Amino acid sequence: MAKKISSDEALLREYHTYLRLERGYSPNTVEGYEQDLEKLRTYAAELQLDYVHMEFEQLEDFIFKQFKDTRSEATQARILAGIHAWFRFLLYKDYIEQDPSELLEGPRKSRHLPTVLSLDEVNRMMAAIDLSSNEGHRNRAMMEMLYGSGLRVSELVNLQLSHIYLSDHYMLIEGKGSKQRLVPLSPVAEEWFGYWMQERSTWPLKPESQDIAFVNRYGRPLTRAMVFTIVKRLCAEAGISKTVSPHTLRHSFATHLLQNGADLRVIQQLLGHEDLGTTEIYTHLNVQDLRNAVLKCHPANRG
Repeated sequence: MAKKISSDEALLREYHTYLRLERGYSPNTVEGYEQDLEKLRTYAAELQLDYVHMEFEQLEDFIFKQFKDTRSEATQARILAGIHAWFRFLLYKDYIEQDPSELLEGPRKSRHLPTVLSLDEVNRMMAAIDLSSNEGHRNRAMMEMLYGSGLRVSELVNLQLSHIYLSDHYMLIEGKGSKQRLVPLSPVAEEWFGYWMQERSTWPLKPESQDIAFVNRYGRPLTRAMVFTIVKRLCAEAGISKTVSPHTLRHSFATHLLQNGADLRVIQQLLGHEDLGTTEIYTHLNVQDLRNAVLKCHPANRG
C-alpha cells in the first residue's frame, strides 16, 4: 500500500535530498531535474491532475508537448531523464506502487564529434593572453589547467587551494556526483600557477574565497560564464574561427593524449568518465585523423 504524502512542500524537500545525497547528482543536474518537475506540476495543475499519481498516457502527452517546444536532442533527453527520476523516487519511497514513466521513450541522443583544437591553435590561444593585464597570469594558469589536465569548467571554478599538491604534482578534483579523482599537474601548468599565486596574494579576497584557487578582480569565486567569456575572447584574438568553449580544451586534452599513444583507460580515469564508452568518442576522432592523413598523403588520392 502506498504511503500518504504529508504536504507538497515536504515531498519536494525529500526529492531534493534524494537527488543530492542519495543519488549523488551534481547541483546542475539537481536544478535541471527540479525544473522539469516544475513543468510537470504546471501541466498537471492546468488539467486538474495529480502530479504524483499520473498515468502513462498523460505523461506521454506531457512529453510530446515539451518536445514540441525544443528541438535540442540533449534537452529532450534531459527532460525525459528528469521525469524518470521523479517517478523512480516516488516508487523507491513507496509513494506509488507502479512507475507510469517506465515505458516512456524519447529521442536517441545522437553522438556528435566534439570540436578539437590543434596544437598550433592551442599555442596561438595561449599566446593571445595579455600577461601585462591584471588577470593575465590567472588566465594563463586557468587555460593551462583546462588543456593540460582536462578539467571541466565547473571543476576549475570550484578548485580548492587545499586540494592542489604542487610538491607531489597533482590535484584532487571533485567531479560529477561529488566523485573525486587525482589528476596530474603538468610542469607548464605548475609554473604558471606559481606566477598566479604570487599575483593572487596581492588581490583582495572575500572570506568565502580564501581556499578558492581562481577568483575575479573583486576577490570572489569565478563563475563558469566568466571562464566561457575568457575562452571565447582569446580564441577570437587568436584568429580561431571554430565554435569553442572551455570544454573544447578538455576535448583537445583527451584527443592529443590519444594521438600520442596514451591508453584509452588512462584517459578515462583522467577525465573522470564512469563509462569507457563515453571516452571512446575520442577514438572516432583519431580514426578521422587517420583518414585525413590517407586522403592528404597517399598518392592514389592526389589530383
